[in-house]
Parts: sequence; structure tokens; C-alpha cells
Amino acid sequence: MSLRHVDPLAPRGPAYRVYAWLVGTRPMGWLSRKVGWQLDPWLARLSGGRVGLGLMLPTALLQSRGARSGALRRTVAIYFHDGERVTLVASKLGMPSNPAWFYNVRAHPDVVFGGAPFVAEVVSDPAELARLWPLADRVFPGYRGYRERAARAGREIPLVQLVPSPR
Repeated sequence: MSLRHVDPLAPRGPAYRVYAWLVGTRPMGWLSRKVGWQLDPWLARLSGGRVGLGLMLPTALLQSRGARSGALRRTVAIYFHDGERVTLVASKLGMPSNPAWFYNVRAHPDVVFGGAPFVAEVVSDPAELARLWPLADRVFPGYRGYRERAARAGREIPLVQLVPSPR
């Protein structure tokens, strides 16, 4: 299955905005932490990426290698396109630590996302971060609250861009 193109500047309807707001609430975050992170990769893999708990949100299956173990790891992530690159937000709901997949892609940048090969690059340029954050917020407005929560915990949420790989 090919990765659906997600234009962060595309208009989003009222149903999408309400759903994105609902997903960004604390009770839904709790549900995501307790159940969703385990169930979603399984659903995405079983359905070839067609079914997941993100429903209206643009999500795809990220396959990476464990930072220490090298074992295959799977998680589902919200994404959007920036030209040919795919942008992921390592939010972990604004918790004090980064998600495990972030450490995995830093240690082993060759990944598969939505069935396509990519090389992961952490965005470190402040100007690029300033350009990408408003785009991320348009795709999932909950990121604003996650950034505030992370900042209170002393963490800055990283952005990762996936560059298409020729392999």
C-alpha cells in the first residue's frame, strides 16, 4: 500500500477538527497510552495500513529497529508531507520523555513508513523547526498543548523528517 499524501495546508472540515480536538484531550491520551499504542500497530499491520485507531487523522505504520536490541519495532504515527519528505512529531503526548521510536530512528535511521523505505533525519535547524511547527499544528492541533506540557517537564518535542530512500 502506498503512503497517502498529506498536505498540511489543505482545509480540514468540521468533523476532522472535532475529532482531532477529541483525540488531543487528556482522557483520550490516557486511553492511547494504556491501549492504543499496543493495539494500533497490530491493526495497521493486519489491514495493510487501512485500519487504525487514528481514524480521520493521517497515520501510518512506522517500522524501525530497536536502538539497543536491533529488533524490529512497529508503531503508528501521525504524519504530513513537506515536499518529498514526510514529517513525524515525537510528541508522546507531551510526556517528560521522548517516545521509544525517536531513539530507535536516531540509532538506526533506515526505516519503513507506510510500506515505503525512508532515512530518518532529526530536524535541528531552528528556522526549519519554526517553519514546520505551524504545519504540524494544522494537521493535529493537539500538538500545541503537547508542546506546552513537554516544556513544563523541561522537554522540547523533536521533529523527524523521513527522506525517501532508493533501496
